Amino acid sequence: MSFSFLVNPTSGGGSAADVVAPVARILRDAGAVVEVTRSPGPQQTDAIVGAAVERGDVFVSAGGDGMLSSIAGAVARRGGTLGIIPAGRGNDFARMLALPKAPDALAEVLLRGVPTAIDLLSLRLGDDDPRMVAGSVYSGVDAVAGEVVDKVRWMPRKLQYPYAAVHSLATYKPVRVRVAVDGEIHSFQAATVVVANSKYYGSGMKIAPSAEVDDGLLDVVVIEAASRRGLMRSLPKVYDGSHVDHPEVHVLRGRSVTVYGNPPVPMGGDGEPLGQLPASEQEAARIEIVPQALNVLLPAREVLQDSGGPES
Repeated sequence: MSFSFLVNPTSGGGSAADVVAPVARILRDAGAVVEVTRSPGPQQTDAIVGAAVERGDVFVSAGGDGMLSSIAGAVARRGGTLGIIPAGRGNDFARMLALPKAPDALAEVLLRGVPTAIDLLSLRLGDDDPRMVAGSVYSGVDAVAGEVVDKVRWMPRKLQYPYAAVHSLATYKPVRVRVAVDGEIHSFQAATVVVANSKYYGSGMKIAPSAEVDDGLLDVVVIEAASRRGLMRSLPKVYDGSHVDHPEVHVLRGRSVTVYGNPPVPMGGDGEPLGQLPASEQEAARIEIVPQALNVLLPAREVLQDSGGPES
């Protein structure tokens, strides 16, 4: 087998290379050909993916959710197969796919895993070209929290997301949003709107507990604006998914979602900033599910069962 690794050297606080080295060594010892490239940035990534897939390599994302998401679309468009080495801060998509973290177990998945078709999201903002997203697109408090996380990298990783969530909840301003799911329009005064393919975001928050990456559906989770104190008290429930039982949380499902709102509020996708949520229907964020878009190497046993994700 042949593998092309693309490594984000800044992922995981700069530890991605340390995660990759033992996996690459195990693969080479097993007779595989392994090429490792440091990510030169998004402008060159598409060409790197194209050359690797044309050679017949399994393309391996070694970094966080943002890098994986940016690579997924490029691999999917070319009909390639993606391998994943979770080496970021959150690793939420790897958690969803029940991927391990130990180097020998990751190497085993790459060598003997099952190529499995999963869904991706297609996001279009106004007249921009669509972009693929793997896990989720969100706007509101969570997108603000993502911005805060980028500013507190000096904190221990386990504290970054909880700190960002509390800080964002303490300062959030509700937004009036209109959400159309398969053409059915809903209006909310919301703290956050999440359009999810994966259950997890925010480093282990089970924001969309019913989401599956192979069901051909989007899970839309809207958390209506409540008191700041109430939102902070309910924050721990997001980690086990029980927040969806709260009367101010709404879960909608469909294949196509349109979202816009006022006042301006940040948007994000898989840990990466996406600008502002559009304020008009003409410029709305349009998100569609792309069923079975991407082949991913997954553990051979119980391929997509939720086993709690990678070891911590």
